[in-house]
Amino acid sequence: MSAFGITGFGFFCLAVFALNLTPGPDTAYIVGRSVAQGRSAGLVSALGISLGACGHTLASAFGLSALLMTSATAFTVIKIAGSVYLVYLGLRMLWSTPAAPKAGSGNLQPAAAHPSAAPSLTRIFWQAVITNLLNPKVALFFLSFFPQFVTRDAPDKTLAFLLLGLVFIVMSTIWNSFTALVAGTLAHRARHSLQIRIWLERVVGTAFVAIGVKLAFTKNLT
Repeated sequence: MSAFGITGFGFFCLAVFALNLTPGPDTAYIVGRSVAQGRSAGLVSALGISLGACGHTLASAFGLSALLMTSATAFTVIKIAGSVYLVYLGLRMLWSTPAAPKAGSGNLQPAAAHPSAAPSLTRIFWQAVITNLLNPKVALFFLSFFPQFVTRDAPDKTLAFLLLGLVFIVMSTIWNSFTALVAGTLAHRARHSLQIRIWLERVVGTAFVAIGVKLAFTKNLT
C-alpha cells in the first residue's frame, strides 16, 4: 500500500478491528433491530451503517468534514441533530405495540390494529444511514485517525483516504453483519413470544434514548 502513500497498513487494520469491538450508537442500532425485528433487519441495518460510512469517507477525503474539527457551531448542530434522531427512534419503539403472532403460524405477522408496528426493511435501512451520518464522533474519527496513515509525500492524498475508507467499510460491514446474525439468532425464539418481544422493544428503545442523551453531551474530540 506504500505505492498509494499509505503507511502502517497492518496497524490500521488492527485498529479498525479494535474499533469495531467497541460498542457505540451504530452497534446499538444493529443489535436493537436484530433483536426486535430479526436477522434480516439487522443485516439491512449493517448495510445502512456502511452506506453512512461511505458518506464520511467521501467527506474526509475531500476535506468537507474539516468543518467539524474547526467549527464548534457545526459540531454542535450535527451532534444535537444526531441525538434528537436517536431519541426519536427510541421513543417510537417505547410507544409502539409489537404485532401479535398470527393464529396457527410460528411467524409474527403485522396486526391490522398496529400497521406501523413493523417497519419495512427499506425504512430500517435509511434509519441506519441517518443514524451513522448524524454521529459527529464518526466524522471526527475519520478526520483525526486516517491522516496518521497517509504519508506527507503521498502522490494522491484523496485516493489514499478513499482506499483507507474502503478498507474500513469492508471490515466494518463484515463485523456488523456477523453481529446482526448472532444477535438475531439468539433472539429468534424470544421473538415468537409477544410479551418477550414487547419487553425487548422497551429495552432497545430505552437504550436508544440513553445513547441519544449521551451523544448530546459529547464534547468535541479536539
